[in-house]
Amino acid sequence: MKLTSSSFGDLQTIPGDFAFCLPDPAHHVCLGRNFNPQLKWDDVPSATKSLAIICHDPDVPSRGDDVNQEGRSVPASLPRVDFFHWILFDLSPNLREIKQGEFSKEVTPRGKPGPATLHGARHGLNDYTGWFAGDNDMRGDYFGYDGPCPPWNDEIIHHYVFTVFALDLERLPLEGKLTGQQVREAMAGHILDQASLTGLYTLNPAVKI
Repeated sequence: MKLTSSSFGDLQTIPGDFAFCLPDPAHHVCLGRNFNPQLKWDDVPSATKSLAIICHDPDVPSRGDDVNQEGRSVPASLPRVDFFHWILFDLSPNLREIKQGEFSKEVTPRGKPGPATLHGARHGLNDYTGWFAGDNDMRGDYFGYDGPCPPWNDEIIHHYVFTVFALDLERLPLEGKLTGQQVREAMAGHILDQASLTGLYTLNPAVKI
């Protein structure tokens, strides 16, 4: 399989239109337009019964002590963990493209509805659900796509890996509010093929891509 996007190239900077947060000299960050990027894939195996798309950032700090703290930075040496930005599954095997802004056109405080979504598919909960759990203005169930918002004081560039999976299942055998890890585990052993595209992003003015 091959995955491409007209929104950005592989290992290129993700434009701000697709980000949850933008750099802001006065306040470090401000909210972005949060469009989902355009994605197109080809060479899907003939035995495919459904498709899934996951976007994750493998560069998220494993500890939050220094995150977005004045006068401090998140060290490059800190171990990193996955943060899921988009979990979309049960897509038709005949689908070959997702249009820019089709699933997300803005930041939605308290999260977008789900799990049911377009094309008869389902969304999982992205990890902003946990990130905003203690914020009275933002807490909620964040279904669907929400773009990059890495710590503004992180010493490293973050990588956003979009992956399309061809599955031998018509529907994942799970119900309810599903996390990225739960969907990954349900897909294990059922992946016929996959393809990835990686975008780069930072909010730290001292870090250059």
